[in-house]
Amino acid sequence: QVQLVESGGGLVQAGGSLKLSCVASGGTFGNYALGWIRQAPGKVRQFVAAINWSGASSYYADSVKGRFTISRDNAKNSLYLQMNSLTPEDTAIYYCAADRAFRAPVTSDPTSYDSWGQGTQVTVSS
Repeated sequence: QVQLVESGGGLVQAGGSLKLSCVASGGTFGNYALGWIRQAPGKVRQFVAAINWSGASSYYADSVKGRFTISRDNAKNSLYLQMNSLTPEDTAIYYCAADRAFRAPVTSDPTSYDSWGQGTQVTVSS
């Protein structure tokens, strides 16, 4: 079992930046593919970005490509999401998620992730 705790959310003006962090405890973090998934009010969960177990491979939703960067530090059991050029459309709860299958490839399918954090709110004002 792995526990995931996100932080770094907040209120920011359009055009601003935020960096989200997710710290894991338990499990074997270094073997998991990880992802960020967000959910806006009244909408379904939406894939944002994913990274493989080593950090060598990443994948982004078209809506965030070129603005967001996903990274990880396995020595610190940590996952990050650097978000730049934020827009009001980025407003959502952002969840950190893990695919605990051994060294699984990156995936944009939220149903592939079997461990989730509690989420951190990101609000972008216009």
